[in-house]
Amino acid sequence: MNFTAIKVIYFNEMMRFWNTLFQSVASPVISTALYFVVFGSAIGSRMENIEGVSYGLFIVPGLTMLSVLTQSISNASFGIFFPKFTGTIYELLSAPVSFYETLIGYVGAAATKSLILATIILVTANLFVDLNIAHPFWMLSFLVLTCVAFSLFGFIIGLWADNFEKLQIIPLLIITPLVFLGGSFYSISMLPELWQKVTLFNPVLYLVSGFRWSFFEVSDVSVGISLSMVFLFLAICIAIVAWMFRTGYKLKQ
Repeated sequence: MNFTAIKVIYFNEMMRFWNTLFQSVASPVISTALYFVVFGSAIGSRMENIEGVSYGLFIVPGLTMLSVLTQSISNASFGIFFPKFTGTIYELLSAPVSFYETLIGYVGAAATKSLILATIILVTANLFVDLNIAHPFWMLSFLVLTCVAFSLFGFIIGLWADNFEKLQIIPLLIITPLVFLGGSFYSISMLPELWQKVTLFNPVLYLVSGFRWSFFEVSDVSVGISLSMVFLFLAICIAIVAWMFRTGYKLKQ
C-alpha cells in the first residue's frame, strides 16, 4: 500500500475544501439554520410531539442526513471529475498508484469533509434545541458509514459524468427528492397505509430511520435492517467502482 500517494490525494482534496470554505461549510450551515427557523420554530410550534419527541428535535437527524448525503456526493463526484475535465487524470492513471489507493484518497477526503460538516450542523442544531444523543456510538457509526457509502456513490457519478450537467442531475433530481420523501421531516406512520408501503422502497428511509434511532430510540424500521441496508449499499458501490477501474470505464475519455 502506497501511503504517500494516498496522503497526497487526500491532502490535496482537503486543501480544496479549505480554499472554498464558504461554499463548502457556510452555505449548508446557513441552509440548515433556515430549516430550523421555518420547520422547527414556525411549523414545529404548531405540531404535536412525534412519538414523544418534539418536532424541532425530531427533524435534526433528517436535516443532518440531507446535508451529509448531498455533500458527500458533491465532494466525491467533483473530486474525481475535475482531473478528467482538466486532463490530469492521465497522470494519475500512469502513476504507480493502485485502484485502492486512489479510492481511499478521494473517498476518504470526501467522507472527512462530510463528517466535519455534520459535526458543525449538529453544533448549530444544539443552538436551537436541547439535543441529547441516546446512543453516541451508533450515531457515529451510522454517520461514518453513510458518509463513506455516499462518497463512494459520488465517486461513481464523477467517473460516469462527462460534463457538469450530468454531475448535478442525480444529486438534484434523485437524491434530494428521496431524502425529502424518506421521512426526514416526518414519520412514515403519519402517511396513509399505501404510501407507507411505497416509502419502504426508498433506500434513504433506512438511513434516516437508523440515524434517528441513535438519537431518540425512535425509528420507522428495524435498526438491524437499517444497518444492513447501509452495508449493502456500501458493498454495491465498492463493486461498481472496482469494475469501472478494472475496465477503464470513461477514465480515458
